[in-house]
Amino acid sequence: MSSSAPVEKPQDKAVENVIIVGSGPAGLTAAIYAARANLEPLLIEGEEAGGQLMTTTDVENYPGFPKGIQGPELMTITRQQAERFGTRFVTRNVSRVDLSSRPFQLWLGDKKYQTHSLIIATGASAKYLGLESEKKFLGRGVSACATCDGAFFRDMQVCVVGGGDTAMEEANFLTRFASKVYVIHRRDEFRASKIMADRVLNNPKIEVLWNSALDEVLGDDVVKSIRVANLKTGEKTEMSMDGVFIAIGHKPNTDLFKGQLEMNEVGYLITKDKSTYTSVEGVFAAGDVQDPIYRQAITAAGTGCMAAMDAERWLESQEHAHE
Repeated sequence: MSSSAPVEKPQDKAVENVIIVGSGPAGLTAAIYAARANLEPLLIEGEEAGGQLMTTTDVENYPGFPKGIQGPELMTITRQQAERFGTRFVTRNVSRVDLSSRPFQLWLGDKKYQTHSLIIATGASAKYLGLESEKKFLGRGVSACATCDGAFFRDMQVCVVGGGDTAMEEANFLTRFASKVYVIHRRDEFRASKIMADRVLNNPKIEVLWNSALDEVLGDDVVKSIRVANLKTGEKTEMSMDGVFIAIGHKPNTDLFKGQLEMNEVGYLITKDKSTYTSVEGVFAAGDVQDPIYRQAITAAGTGCMAAMDAERWLESQEHAHE
């Protein structure tokens, strides 16, 4: 059932075997595995398809690409692979779901879809400060992932914005590459755990700018400097800077599922130990939507594979599969 062009209006089935929501590495890998298992998956890719990798320029740590690959290109070829095995795509956002009865129901506007099983791969979004200049330089010196982009800043000067454990982790990690790391924090003490904060405070390569906020990112093609505001005095200082890492947390894209699936206190879907099973039988979660720890394309792809295999086995146990 493959086709070369994106399919807007797939051949509707009364009830799908599996619907996958989300089109980052997790959703597309789930689609590849589900399609090869003859489940004829329907993937709802959303209006901003491709996930966080669409804002990542160079991906150097995804296995199989010794020279690296652009984030959007990696997503394009993964999508083509899913399509080759018969995945059908709908490029719209899900507006509502009902997981309280079977088959599960999803609405895209006023169009309703029904499915025996559901794989949620809606990802998480990095939180940003909301500066225009931050958006402008995204992927050109501004990043929300030190693990992804730290190696591009060898012997350069960078800053990390934030005061929690993520910011501490990113600052420490960046000292492996950068010549100097500034941590910009709004308060006069960190929110981070003591052990993480101490590591930062004792690292000779790190300098903390307390009671400070990033006011502006400056540059031409790439980041050249930043303006920092002292929140006590109101004074603004320009500093030469090559990289800006925003580490104020991530928000899982789970609003659709509130009150229907078990989540942790910040909204990540909870999956059962060593599986992708959620709190509702037949609903599986893969990728950053259920992973606040690793948040890498490769781990997302791995859980996408797991979700498709879990869904296939679960469908077989329900005798729904391969209609």
